Amino acid sequence: MSGLVLKLAPKERVLINGAVIENGDRRSRLSIVTPDANILRLRDAIHPEEATTPVRRVCYAAQLVLTGDANPDESRLSLLRRIEELSQVFTDPDSRACLTEATDALVRNHHYRCLKALRTLLPREDRLMAAQGF
Repeated sequence: MSGLVLKLAPKERVLINGAVIENGDRRSRLSIVTPDANILRLRDAIHPEEATTPVRRVCYAAQLVLTGDANPDESRLSLLRRIEELSQVFTDPDSRACLTEATDALVRNHHYRCLKALRTLLPREDRLMAAQGF
């Protein structure tokens, strides 16, 4: 069986297609077999006040689409522009691969995959910002 497998810690919360689901007292594993389900672990969610850097702002915008708080069709062009802006800064091959993956996922309406690809840039952005003294 293919699809997404979520391993949840006790009391961990996850958003699936707009519904917040809380795990019980034990670790559990869920197999998501619906191909285009919108899923977000709430521990991974970026809160509005945390969207203070370019990558975090793009991740937050993608997250809003994933949670149903933004219209995918209306957000697509803006997200594509923002990803293109990031490609002007992240020029190394690994970052470019992440940005290409995010773009491809966005074009295919796979918002979870888009956000996942963008999130891989967060540690790199943190290192760049630290090196610049931010």
